[in-house]
Amino acid sequence: MKTSNFKLSGTDPNAVAISRGVPKGFKGRRYMPLAPATWALVREPDEAVFREKFMSQLERLDARATVEALGEDAILLCWEKPGEFCHRRVVAEWLERELGTSVPEQKPPLFG
Repeated sequence: MKTSNFKLSGTDPNAVAISRGVPKGFKGRRYMPLAPATWALVREPDEAVFREKFMSQLERLDARATVEALGEDAILLCWEKPGEFCHRRVVAEWLERELGTSVPEQKPPLFG
């Protein structure tokens, strides 16, 4: 399992949107249990407050069942650029902690 954003990986067959909204034309799967529960949470400006509220949401899920539902090759997508704070990395941290696994950010393709 990896994380990425719609621009870099939105057409990958393993892409799974975990955001409240998706880009127009996105044809991949969606998994709403990993999306922020409300638009108010999406708009939360304080990262610490967001983390606390979102982690509370994630703690109600079963991490193993989540991975089984998504598949080991899933690429979890949201909107932010790599390196920016985003909820997909909070999801990755949660999965890593709960399952003792690694959920890296997918590297952008190299153009040469």
